[in-house]
Amino acid sequence: MAQTTLFLQAVKACLKNKGLTYADVATQLSLSEASVKRIFSEENISLQRLDQICQMMNMELCDLARIAEQKQHEIQELTEEQEAEFVKQPKLLFVAYMLLNDFTFEEIKCHYNIDEHEGIQLLAHLDRIKFIDLLPGNRVKLLTSRNFRWRKNGAIEKLFNETIRKEFFHSRFAKQDECMKFSGGMVSRSTILLMHKKIERLIGDFNELAQQDASLPFEERIGCSLVGAIRPWEFSLFAQYRKPPEK
Repeated sequence: MAQTTLFLQAVKACLKNKGLTYADVATQLSLSEASVKRIFSEENISLQRLDQICQMMNMELCDLARIAEQKQHEIQELTEEQEAEFVKQPKLLFVAYMLLNDFTFEEIKCHYNIDEHEGIQLLAHLDRIKFIDLLPGNRVKLLTSRNFRWRKNGAIEKLFNETIRKEFFHSRFAKQDECMKFSGGMVSRSTILLMHKKIERLIGDFNELAQQDASLPFEERIGCSLVGAIRPWEFSLFAQYRKPPEK
């Protein structure tokens, strides 16, 4: 992972721990909040600005470097064997998902049908496979990075493709809090690759907002999913009229 990415991940974690926002960073750097968000999303920041942010947090750059080094050893994705275990045990996958979304063990028990004994067993299992560190009082330290991803073409992604995708698109997307847009056009391969990066940034922005909302009461949060996708594809109704390539 690039050093800039690690440093910015460390900055985000420290800002969250200290209750600081992008608006606070914008004031410190004498920039607009939109400019700060762009700096973080594009991962383009100078050493001088990093130092200014550290001053705001009463930290030194060396402190930030130490946190960044710790993040370098966080789990980016699971092994095939670990993902297979999740698929075999849906409740294990559920608890892991909730922990990734900053739920505490007490919140999971309070709002979902998992009792104390079963929940502790599931936490112990996640500890054994090194997904979390189980701490005293059933507190949890995630061993995953903030940009954790399920394996590409792995067991979890296959489960999502086979089941969740069907459920997700079983909607007309007509309600006030639903939205689906579609656009098509003739573009170059370089544009397709550029859109890959833009989709990654959009997903990153969504994950950041979800982290900010993690401190809100359960009743104020709604389970929500975002799908970003692009691929070379032509509507079959149109494709039937395309001339075959000349030999």
